[in-house]
Amino acid sequence: MAPKGFIIDFSNACIVVTGGNRGIGLEISKAIAKAGGKVAIIYKSSPDAGEVADKIENQYGVEARAYKCDVVDPILVSQTFLKVDKELGPITGLVANAGITIQKPAMEMTTEDFTSIFNVNVLGVFNTAKSAAKLWIDRNYQGGSIVINSSISARIYNRKGANEPITQVFYNSSKAAVSNLCKGLAAEWAQHNIRVNAIAPGYVDTDIVDVDPKVRQYINDNVPAGRFAKPEEITGQTILLLSDYASYMTGGEYLIDGGQTIW
Repeated sequence: MAPKGFIIDFSNACIVVTGGNRGIGLEISKAIAKAGGKVAIIYKSSPDAGEVADKIENQYGVEARAYKCDVVDPILVSQTFLKVDKELGPITGLVANAGITIQKPAMEMTTEDFTSIFNVNVLGVFNTAKSAAKLWIDRNYQGGSIVINSSISARIYNRKGANEPITQVFYNSSKAAVSNLCKGLAAEWAQHNIRVNAIAPGYVDTDIVDVDPKVRQYINDNVPAGRFAKPEEITGQTILLLSDYASYMTGGEYLIDGGQTIW
């Protein structure tokens, strides 16, 4: 008997997830594997990335491997994608998830801070997206999908209290940049049947989030959902956008924010 219900089957997919060994990226990697897809985790320095890939492989019975790569280096990114494509591929999708932030007052921010954040959050996204798209265009692959992890910070300025901004001007501006980058790439690559979309999560509980209890309570009180998201709650929209069910969706940015941007 044929299965009933809405089913996403990635049994013929190989999807690259940058920063796919922790936080939101880890949950996305697991969700891809759960749907039957092969997962290539891109990491910069985490010593446990290989172990994480092994756990995913053992838990879901799919191939999962970790590849060390600095997404800021375009040559290394290109070489890594070629390696993934040969060993695990062919690559069919990309989740450009890797990102960093620095929190301190604007008057204390430096050129080095700007470079660090924009290199990873914008240039790193571009480098990985370009490498994936080149593979697809070169072999005339139809149906490649790229999902960029942006943020509601691209649209709002985050607060920790009434009239108290969270001091992260370069992070917010980098997310605004990458949200627009999504539209530009979608426009250019639509002719190749490559879809590019972005997700915009709100406040998410991850292992790298350390929020003062008073700030957490303020945020909870001002989010209609009344709480932070769990990382796995970000995966549904991502998986949909990677799938053929989203074949007419490109250039969009999809909020996953518990209603935060209602206000």
